[in-house]
Amino acid sequence: MRGGSRGCPSPLAAGTDTSLRRDPGARPLPRPRRGPAQSAPREEWERSTAGAGAGAGAGAGAGAAGSLEPDRGGAGTGARDQWWEEAAALDADTWTAAPRLPALAAPAARAMPSYTVTVATGSQWFAGTDDYIYLSLVGSAGCSEKHLLDKPFYNDFERGAVDSYDVTVDEELGEIQLVRIEKRKYWLNDDWYLKYITLKTPHGDYIEFPCYRWITGDVEVVLRDGRAKLARDDQIHILKQHRRKELETRQKQYRWMEWNPGFPLSIDAKCHKDLPRDIQFDSEKGVDFVLNYSKAMENLFINRFMHMFQSSWNDFADFEKIFVKISNTISERVMNHWQEDLMFGYQFLNGCNPVLIRRCTELPEKLPVTTEMVECSLERQLSLEQEVQQGNIFIVDFELLDGIDANKTDPCTLQFLAAPICLLYKNLANKIVPIAIQLNQIPGDENPIFLPSDAKYDWLLAKIWVRSSDFHVHQTITHLLRTHLVSEVFGIAMYRQLPAVHPIFKLLVAHVRFTIAINTKAREQLICECGLFDKANATGGGGHVQMVQRAMKDLTYTSLCFPEAIKARGMESKEDIPYYFYRDDGLLVWEAIRTFTAEVVDIYYESDQVVEEDPELQDFVNDVYVYGMRGRKSSGFPKSVKSREQLSEYLTVVIFTASAQHAAVNFGQYDWCSWIPNAPPTMRAPPPTAKGVVTIEQIVDTLPDRGRSCWHLGAVWALSQFQENELFLGMYPEEHFIEKPVKEAMARFRKNLEAIVSVIAERNKKKQLPYYYLSPDRIPNSVAI
Repeated sequence: MRGGSRGCPSPLAAGTDTSLRRDPGARPLPRPRRGPAQSAPREEWERSTAGAGAGAGAGAGAGAAGSLEPDRGGAGTGARDQWWEEAAALDADTWTAAPRLPALAAPAARAMPSYTVTVATGSQWFAGTDDYIYLSLVGSAGCSEKHLLDKPFYNDFERGAVDSYDVTVDEELGEIQLVRIEKRKYWLNDDWYLKYITLKTPHGDYIEFPCYRWITGDVEVVLRDGRAKLARDDQIHILKQHRRKELETRQKQYRWMEWNPGFPLSIDAKCHKDLPRDIQFDSEKGVDFVLNYSKAMENLFINRFMHMFQSSWNDFADFEKIFVKISNTISERVMNHWQEDLMFGYQFLNGCNPVLIRRCTELPEKLPVTTEMVECSLERQLSLEQEVQQGNIFIVDFELLDGIDANKTDPCTLQFLAAPICLLYKNLANKIVPIAIQLNQIPGDENPIFLPSDAKYDWLLAKIWVRSSDFHVHQTITHLLRTHLVSEVFGIAMYRQLPAVHPIFKLLVAHVRFTIAINTKAREQLICECGLFDKANATGGGGHVQMVQRAMKDLTYTSLCFPEAIKARGMESKEDIPYYFYRDDGLLVWEAIRTFTAEVVDIYYESDQVVEEDPELQDFVNDVYVYGMRGRKSSGFPKSVKSREQLSEYLTVVIFTASAQHAAVNFGQYDWCSWIPNAPPTMRAPPPTAKGVVTIEQIVDTLPDRGRSCWHLGAVWALSQFQENELFLGMYPEEHFIEKPVKEAMARFRKNLEAIVSVIAERNKKKQLPYYYLSPDRIPNSVAI
């Protein structure tokens, strides 16, 4: 009930059911039996039928659905008048007395079909509504009238509520095909989040109608039952029409837009509020980057430094002033051991950017390193070339940064970038350590190769430059492009090409939750011109845009297939590289997801031919290729899928990228990047061009100033936090699927994930540096931060 009396749309008694007006085209009520019968007084008949009408009204239940149209009296009135008119027209001879019947009995009131409608409102903020909600049922044999769902003296559709209503219709509707929900404003439009509707039929069957979306404005929403259907399964015209109209509407709402030339296309929305309500955050305030960064610095007690640009730290120990209130095992260990070569090498395997290191099969000509230079680092009495042949040499090349423009948004501070090449060695303990660093791509006298045997600060500054370059590639390519932007492409294509009833939509929708919204907020506040990214990062001011444009050529389908990406870098052998936990855990999670997607695919696609002949699925895959990958053949992204196996792999790529891959490269940022010298977001002096000249004062003056350090620390802290009420991998509280086989597959998926959690937890007990980023209980379902 709204406003105290909204539940009574007419001054009639509450027991009168105003919804049961007869359709002029409906079948008439049964006529009285003809034959020799004694005429019944009209008054007596009226009294009897009036009682029957009142009983039918009461049977609809308190607060039963009312009519959208004005009340026109009881349900029996029109039928009663019709009956008397027909009776008066009969030949009088037919109404003779019959001794056996003392009086003409009133026609038996026909039982009206009654449905029990259960409506579940979401539990997120502002999910409830005070607007009028109407429901109508569409069946194979007819359509009911609109019924107002409202209980007198009761507040319907409150946040988190589950409300039930009795809805009586005046004729058999047959098998229910659709449920229409109509929202009309009571005072001001009040958005409503509808989770689902459950319908109990007159025969005692239960039908579920998932919704899980916002209903905004004065609109009508049409729901299908929860059974997943391919396009070929819909043979009824009204269902085909509903499917087509849903996609037409979505394609108008979810439009592609080029944010920057060369980028994957994104959603056509300038700001968060321009997005369709269904994909907006529940509370936009909660994802305001400016607010969150400021709050982070306040929580870390470093806000007093946030405006101290151009103010250098005094020494390394001075950085601890912004480290005092931080309690984190890994970041504290980084602070204490960041200068060590073992810690430096370990981060390429298990830090927040573990995707760059590759086995070196041939020394590049642009890195003219010799055995004599590095022989003090080699432990096997082999030459450098022999170590390469033995598979003990690894390389990380930051060629992508060569020629990228450094940030010039602050005229008072010069900022610099480098494009280093780092050579690493697997020692006898199977640990990875650096053995040579060249800070730019073109060798020469002013671009020396720095070695562990050099002066302490020469070698330390060279490693700091590598760590800074790694930070830039991580933030812009590994994190932004290869998880955020790619997942947004999958999400937009899904909404445009797959209706809600499609099994692939039901499978993927949880894995694109809030992804388009967080990317829109990032374009609005973070990576836009003069955005927060410009405040602290040397690649701000446009450099990050150049990086994405360059990196698009290396964004391939196989590079998103986790096992293939590991093999392509020569890092697949657990025997040769035993401490690569990112690889080990990632393969476990990948296989669990692949098994799950294969089971779902097999449930709905009984053959490869069905996959190939699914037009909506093919349009989805083609949209990703054309708009996401910009139609680049070199990307290797398929234009279509031909088999169940190929479809399963494709879906695994989508889910793994959005969940596990993003978790692996995002939630370790605070651990590994909060100690500023270990991951400088900018450098305020150019790379050294000679050896033997670096001092501790020069290093400190090269590192970020106090202001940029604080903005950086606030950023990595905010980006590493889980969302409130986070949904982790395997959690599907929104029950888009209702079929038992799929629910059983989900249960097996969760069981497999729980086993992986146990394996990782057992291993971490023995580790001083635990690796937990790919533990399924720490992997959110989607990119939402």
